[in-house]
Amino acid sequence: MTINLYNLALIAVLAPLTGSLVAGIAGKPIGRCNAHRITILGVFIAFIASLTIAKLLWLDNASSYDGIVYTWGTSGAFNFHIGFLIDKLTALMLLVVTFISLLVHIYSIGYMKDDAGYQRFFSYISLFTFAMLMLVTANNFLQLFFGWEGVGLVSYLLIGFWYKKESANAGSLKAFLVNRVGDFGFLLGIAAILTYFGGLDYSLIFAKAPALTNTHIQIIPGLNWSVLTVICLLLFIGAMGKSAQIPLHVWLPESMEGPTPISALIHAATMVTAGIFMVARMSPLFELSPIALSTILIIGATGALFLGLLALVQTDIKRVVAYSTLSQLGYMMAALGASAYAAGIFHLATHACFKALLFLAAGSVIIAMHHEQDMRQMGGLRKFMPITYITFLLGALSLSAIPPFAGFYSKDVVIEAVSEAQLPGATYAYVCVLLGSFVTALYSFRALFLTFHGKPRMDAAKQEHLHESPWTVCLPLIILAIPSLVLGFILIEPLVFSNPSLLEGSLVVSPEHATLEKLATHFTGAWSMALAAVQHGPFWFAVAGIFTAWFCYSYRPNLPAALAQRAKFIYTILCNKYGFDAFNQLVFVKGSIKLATKLYQIADVKFIDGLFVNGSGRLINHLSETARKMQSGNLFWYAFVMVLGLLGFLTWSLA
Repeated sequence: MTINLYNLALIAVLAPLTGSLVAGIAGKPIGRCNAHRITILGVFIAFIASLTIAKLLWLDNASSYDGIVYTWGTSGAFNFHIGFLIDKLTALMLLVVTFISLLVHIYSIGYMKDDAGYQRFFSYISLFTFAMLMLVTANNFLQLFFGWEGVGLVSYLLIGFWYKKESANAGSLKAFLVNRVGDFGFLLGIAAILTYFGGLDYSLIFAKAPALTNTHIQIIPGLNWSVLTVICLLLFIGAMGKSAQIPLHVWLPESMEGPTPISALIHAATMVTAGIFMVARMSPLFELSPIALSTILIIGATGALFLGLLALVQTDIKRVVAYSTLSQLGYMMAALGASAYAAGIFHLATHACFKALLFLAAGSVIIAMHHEQDMRQMGGLRKFMPITYITFLLGALSLSAIPPFAGFYSKDVVIEAVSEAQLPGATYAYVCVLLGSFVTALYSFRALFLTFHGKPRMDAAKQEHLHESPWTVCLPLIILAIPSLVLGFILIEPLVFSNPSLLEGSLVVSPEHATLEKLATHFTGAWSMALAAVQHGPFWFAVAGIFTAWFCYSYRPNLPAALAQRAKFIYTILCNKYGFDAFNQLVFVKGSIKLATKLYQIADVKFIDGLFVNGSGRLINHLSETARKMQSGNLFWYAFVMVLGLLGFLTWSLA
């Protein structure tokens, strides 16, 4: 059985890579149609292999596979491997990544049909899928880091796909640089693991971790830190970059400059979930550091509320969905901080479906509007685009956590788990995630009403050509609408509350942090949970958000402008995104430029050029001028110099 898992993992990982290489290298000889056929076939094969892996592990009770594919290198006593860990968590991630990637590939046929870089685009997204699959199947930090950097590199290529567009270049560079900040902390964490554990394999690290609970390190002389806490915080810095947590969240909205299918792929199921997956995978380490868990809980909950508020002032439909992603990633991270790892992964899975649905529906609107993204120039689109409207509505209901949609089950269990947490900062975190329910519903239905309801606000030429998107665009929307509706109902019990669960053996939770076990005592079934929603605060916060959106953007459309004028100070703060971008621009961008200019003026101009380059030239010139005076052409002068030289030689000899 383990051989089957190994072979299936190889197929799942290598099939997208093969498609990417063929589409990218073969180029013109295979043509545009064959480029998307080959890459879609590769991802489809990976999806079928992932389904088979899930069946073997979940239904047939096969044992997990943890083995070495080959040895990558040896350095002294250290061996570095490429290997697979195929367990129940891996199976879930494989399904999510390949399913969303497959639909994005199909959707891209219609969205990118007129683009000159059609084949290059399909090669990139298949390569992106390969990198993410390498990340989730890794059984050691070397391979994890390869996939980690792989998705970062390919995301740079995809965000800046339209490289002639200045904003796309700026967005891709910003994403790349901000992720490097997080990756620096991640790399330090891996280095600390190698130092204290003597290897990078997960099995070795998890086995040795309890023995290091009383080991300390002095980063600052005289101040002792737990080694495990330092390692966990460094790893979390890496997760903050990839999963866009405050303050390393600033790259994600800028990545909207890439094509819409990329927004769905990066922000729904792949790159941004890498940090969530990594923290869950490292649960045996994080459970040994309450400080790290508390930090994750507070930062995640802060992002869930305050980054969601930023969506309320956005006018670009894709940026609204992007800030929604930031908020939902905060919910996932808060769940991990509360040791409700299964709840965080559950929300990851449901979020992948309804968020990909919202992004692709937004892309359908953008196609119909001839690449207009400003919601103020839309309105009334439900008459022209009924399929897009219905699917966007279903996605918004799921995102707003309205029962019985998928988002209700996953988001509600996250909020309840945070309420049960006993860590420092848990009360603050609960208030944030609870208020976030209102904010989420408000910005979701604000986008719905501005885009699809009311009177059309576009010009007559655009309105005349409005129509529903082609089947290659609508089909993925319809398919994604199904799990956005039913996935939560299906997975809530087997994934979160059953014993054993679908993630049994993949996650470790300490008895003192077992928040989900407390919730399980009150769980009586998915239908009962949906019916009991009216008795809990999150449901009414969500309903209040939907009603507020209707009142402000449909019933009284002039009210938001008046409120913005009355609360101008708050509105300005939100428009300026709390000043994170301004701070980064002032301190890091302009500060780096000024520092570089000063270093250039001192080190390059004065020291290197002035002293070494020009100084050596001036010295040689001065010496040659002095030496030239000795060549006077006067015989008496030469005789005098010879006598002086002879006298000096004799004096030295006698001495």
